[in-house]
Amino acid sequence: MTLTWWQKEGEGLAAADQPVPAADRTPAGARPSRDEVLRFVERFAIALTTTGLPRMPARVFAYVLIDDAERYTAGELSRGLQVSPAAISGALRTLVQAGLLGKEREPGSRVDTYRVYDDNLWSTIVKQRSHTIDPLIQLADEGVRLLGADTPGGRRMLE
Repeated sequence: MTLTWWQKEGEGLAAADQPVPAADRTPAGARPSRDEVLRFVERFAIALTTTGLPRMPARVFAYVLIDDAERYTAGELSRGLQVSPAAISGALRTLVQAGLLGKEREPGSRVDTYRVYDDNLWSTIVKQRSHTIDPLIQLADEGVRLLGADTPGGRRMLE
């Protein structure tokens, strides 16, 4: 059986649509296990890939969002995700270019660190994706003008 990102083994309903049962929640003050965190990172990364983010950058981004540290080196991310440094390097380059992570270096240090800058992260992500939607909206408007809003094609473009 292939599971989708929102399912746990043995679940048929989307976990995202259901509250987490009390028995499955990590008790207050307790830390989830490393395996639980990595499983969540994988599920979250799969969800991020549906938005067009490549797999490894999605995994790195999910890890940075869920982990408690404020800054990460490539080596720390490599160890945390249990992947090669080369995979992390390419993923970080993608995330920095997309504006999802910032790259910093302490004076006198030879090691780059990466972090999320924006306190309003989800709004920033949506705004960054608007450049792919805006041209479609403009073309749909042009289709309505061309076909007329009273035609079947025009109504679909208007919708």
